[in-house]
Amino acid sequence: MHHAALDTAAAAATREIAMVAVDLPSGVLADNGLSLGAVACVVTVTGGHKKPGHLLQPGRSLCGELVVADIDTPAWRPNEVDADTFENGPVLWRDALPALVPSDNKYTRGHALVWGGWPTTGAARMAAMAAARVGAGLTTIVVPEAALNVYAAAMTSVMVQTVAGPEDLSQLLSLGRFTALLMGPGAGAGRETRARVLAMLGTGRPMVLDADALTAFEHDPQVLFDAIAKYSKGACVLTPHSGEFLRLFGAAAANACDKLSAARAAARASGAIVVLKGSDTVIAAPNGLAIINTNAPPTLATAGAGDVLAGLVLGLLAQGMAPWLAAAAAVWLHGAAASRFGPGLLAQDLPECIPGVLRRLARASAQVGSRMPTN
Repeated sequence: MHHAALDTAAAAATREIAMVAVDLPSGVLADNGLSLGAVACVVTVTGGHKKPGHLLQPGRSLCGELVVADIDTPAWRPNEVDADTFENGPVLWRDALPALVPSDNKYTRGHALVWGGWPTTGAARMAAMAAARVGAGLTTIVVPEAALNVYAAAMTSVMVQTVAGPEDLSQLLSLGRFTALLMGPGAGAGRETRARVLAMLGTGRPMVLDADALTAFEHDPQVLFDAIAKYSKGACVLTPHSGEFLRLFGAAAANACDKLSAARAAARASGAIVVLKGSDTVIAAPNGLAIINTNAPPTLATAGAGDVLAGLVLGLLAQGMAPWLAAAAAVWLHGAAASRFGPGLLAQDLPECIPGVLRRLARASAQVGSRMPTN
């Protein structure tokens, strides 16, 4: 009977008859958004609160316009869609955003470090600008000596420092001046990157690993996971896209049938906050809590957007924000910046849109109270 109903709905849809769903389109799984032959609806009306299937693809697209009707159900925490799952939004993390106070100086606002790749330089430069725009008081790109002229000519407010080899990097890290670190954008996926990642993790500072820093461990991910467990104290954020995720977590998430459970499995296996990117980005913590993001416009499907996201996470971590909430805030700000810019977006435009997003957020926060889940 169920398949017959879906067949009837599909036939109606081909005749351009508008379909309306109650709760969820038939065939969309409430827990994960997977489709068992569901037909796209123009409107979905659900009662009480949203479910993961309303937020995760393909369920989100199949729902069409989502209307949440008040049916006098018990109150849920803000943005809660399940006992351990939330829809991303400022209500979850705005009270945890770094606050500016009159006594601040550039040192109290944190010092972000980005490893600058060579000969690929654009990724690290965009990440560094994002960290600076989101509020880090100081941002430094550390680069090989051969790359100095390229980086120095391109950067103004971001500092550039050279290291000649592993010993120089270790000495620089030992100074303790950096409050958060980023490795990966444009770094290359070879042995040198592996060594640099492990050296940076060894500082115990909050860290973001993206792109090549993840791929560098695809053949032995447990080496990375062990280092995270030993040094990071839960303050490591991994930001893979789907390809990087499969390379690093293929074994750990092998039994997961959907994006939400895969991200949770990866967070448990790695001991890190995992940001599994996409139009329905999932931010998962090792303790099982997860946040689903829904504000990413399709214009973010452009080269370098992920590097900017990594830089936003870095900038918030450098200012002392808790890693899970920093990751969620960065993902939301990233989407809001893209929406603010509109069509024609290039990744390099995103950092310039962040101040405007923060201004609007500050105005809204002045008028609305908030509660947030804790990790």
